[in-house]
Amino acid sequence: MIPVGSTSAETEMSDQNIHNAGFTSSGIKGESLASSLMGHEAKASGGGVHSGGPTSSLQEMGARGSAHSSGFTNSGISAGSQASEMMSKEAKSHGGGIPRGGTTSTIQSISMGGKGGRH
Repeated sequence: MIPVGSTSAETEMSDQNIHNAGFTSSGIKGESLASSLMGHEAKASGGGVHSGGPTSSLQEMGARGSAHSSGFTNSGISAGSQASEMMSKEAKSHGGGIPRGGTTSTIQSISMGGKGGRH
């Protein structure tokens, strides 16, 4: 299902951007933005990446090609989507704002072709 106002090309682009970053159906591609993000996240958390964090969430979306259908689109987060729910929960847990480098902002940045705000 393509959200209202989205085109098939936008659907393909957000999922393609995540794949291009190195989050693939066969795992995280070496020497990629994905492997760099995983390394930074593991170092910051004392040696591993947490379920529900940026790396694991992006890897799941990359493996399934589900970024756009989750509401992370090339033109922003879709209202009423899983992504908007994630954003609301993250904002509430941080006193009303979305932190740079947080899960929502990292996924949205990479789905739009960015670097995730960590580099």
